[in-house]
Amino acid sequence: MAQRAADDETHARLERATAALDPPFAVVDLAAYDANAADLARRALGKPLRVASKSLRCRALTRRVLARRGFAGVLAYTLPEALWLASDDIEDVVVGYPTADRAALRRLADDERLARRVTLMVDSVAHLDLLREAARPSAARPLRLCLELDASLRLFGDRLHIGARRSPVRSPATALALARAVADRPEFRLVGLMAYESQTAGVGDAPPGAPLRGLAVRATQRASVAELRERRAEAVAAVREVADLEFVNGGGTGSVERTAAEPAVTEIAAGSGLYGPVLFDGYRSFRPRPAAYFALPVVRRPAPDVATVLGGGWIASGPPGADRQPRPVFPPGLRLRGMEGAGEVQTPLLGRAAHRLRIGDRVWFRHAKAGELAEHVRTFHLVDGERVVAEAPTYRGEGHAFL
Repeated sequence: MAQRAADDETHARLERATAALDPPFAVVDLAAYDANAADLARRALGKPLRVASKSLRCRALTRRVLARRGFAGVLAYTLPEALWLASDDIEDVVVGYPTADRAALRRLADDERLARRVTLMVDSVAHLDLLREAARPSAARPLRLCLELDASLRLFGDRLHIGARRSPVRSPATALALARAVADRPEFRLVGLMAYESQTAGVGDAPPGAPLRGLAVRATQRASVAELRERRAEAVAAVREVADLEFVNGGGTGSVERTAAEPAVTEIAAGSGLYGPVLFDGYRSFRPRPAAYFALPVVRRPAPDVATVLGGGWIASGPPGADRQPRPVFPPGLRLRGMEGAGEVQTPLLGRAAHRLRIGDRVWFRHAKAGELAEHVRTFHLVDGERVVAEAPTYRGEGHAFL
C-alpha cells in the first residue's frame, strides 16, 4: 500500500509539472536522480565513481553528478564522444571500448590538451599497431592507454562462458605481456586497467516472477565474484611491475559494493543507476528510484478494455525478449498486449486502467535501459518537485549521435 501511495503521488506530481507539454516527451525527476547518486556513492565505500556516459547521454546531467562528492571522471563509449566531452570542461575521460576511428585518433594525437585528458582502451597488440599507424603518436606526446582484462566467468574447462565477450586478455600472464608491449613503445603510456563484470553488474539477482532463476543467478554471481577477485588482483600486480597505473576500474551499477570491496580496484564505473531503468528492478541488495520517464498520448480506443498510445516501440538493446520492452507505469494497471508489444507507430495497452483512459490522456513509461531513452528525444525536461525547471539537451538534441 505504501508503494502504491508513493507511485500515485509521483504520477500526480509529474502530471502537474508537465501539464503544459504535449507528448511525446521525456522527463528526469531530479529528486530521484540525486537520491540515486547519493546511494551509489554510499555503496562505493569511499572509492570514486566514474560516470558511464553511455547510460546518461546528456551533458547537463553528467555535469550535475560530477559536481557531487564521490564522482570523478567519465567512462565514454566512443572516441568522438570522448573528444567532444574533453573539448568542453571534462578533464578525465576514459574510452570504455577500443576504437578504429582514424580521423578521431589523428585529432587526439594532434591536440596536446585532448591527449592529456583522454585515455584509450586496448586489449591486443593489434590495437597498438592500429593506433601507431592511424595517429602517429610520438614519445614527446604519448597516447594514454588503458588495458582491458576479461572479467567473464568460465567453467568446465572454459566450455561454459558466462558474461560479456569482451577482451582476449584474461590471465595475469597475458595482461603482463600486453603491458610489456606497451612499455616497449615510447609513444604510448599505460595508465589504467579495466575489467567489467557484466554477469554481476548488469544481471539482476532477483528477476521478478522467476525465483528458481534467481537462485541460479545468485550462485553464479558468488562464484564469479570469488574467481574475479583473485584473478583481477593478480593481473593488477603483474601489470604494475611494468606500468605505474593511475587507476584500476571495475564494476557497474549492479555490483558497486562488491567491486568496491576489492583492494585492487581503485574506482567504480556506474551510470544506469542514476536513471533507474526497468532492468535494474531485479536486484535484492539495492533498488534505484525511477528517475527517467517518457509520456505518450492515447490516440485510440479500439475496444472498451484497450487504450492505444502513439508510438512506444523504444526497444532496448540486447537479446530480444519481453524484458527489453518499455514498461507502462502510470496510471498503474496497464500492460502491453502480447501479440503486438510496443510498436513503432502505435502501442495498444490492456488492463484495468485502460477502461478509464480517454483520447488525449497520457500514459507514462519507463525504458528498459538507461541512456538508450536519450536516443528517442532531443531534450529531457528536468522536474524539480512540481515544476519543470529546465530543458537539458540529449546528445541528439545537441546534434550528435555517437553510435
